Amino acid sequence: MQRAASSTVDRMIRAARLDVDVYEELERDTSATWQALSVVIIVAIASGVGALLAGIVRGVPGIAVGGFIGGIIAAVIGWAIWSLVTYLVGTTLFGGTASYGELLRTIGFAYTPNALQILGFIPLIGALIVILAEIWALVAGVVAVRQALDFSTGKAILTVSIGWVTMLVITALIMTLIGLGL
Repeated sequence: MQRAASSTVDRMIRAARLDVDVYEELERDTSATWQALSVVIIVAIASGVGALLAGIVRGVPGIAVGGFIGGIIAAVIGWAIWSLVTYLVGTTLFGGTASYGELLRTIGFAYTPNALQILGFIPLIGALIVILAEIWALVAGVVAVRQALDFSTGKAILTVSIGWVTMLVITALIMTLIGLGL
């Protein structure tokens, strides 16, 4: 068990460093899907803690608690949707070669930089950290998708953009329907 945790942390660090080899490794390792889910949950919790602390600092902790819970649910739903849309767009429109599982694993680890959102509560620079973490995660997503689908960076950027925007819209709709609107 300790070995798996170490491997997950090692992979997270390598994914955040945009190490193409880790994305190739994740693409092949069918047992890493659970690791990818754990990364998404870890990142969602870190982000949620940052939002909760920001709510406390700003004097609105009640809103932050709902956002924390909704954020974890949205992260997992968003990961599944982003991976699926990316898979469909990448294989259908751009001729990439990958399975849905390969995209779940690589995109899941691409979420890693968003763990920095735990620092979002820091006055003055917290919002900047959150924005930079999102951009870094999107860049990691491009690397992940390029490696998983085995195509050019340009196609990866288009695929990630389409998948990410679609994920945002669908996740927002789902969260609104279940009463946890974001």
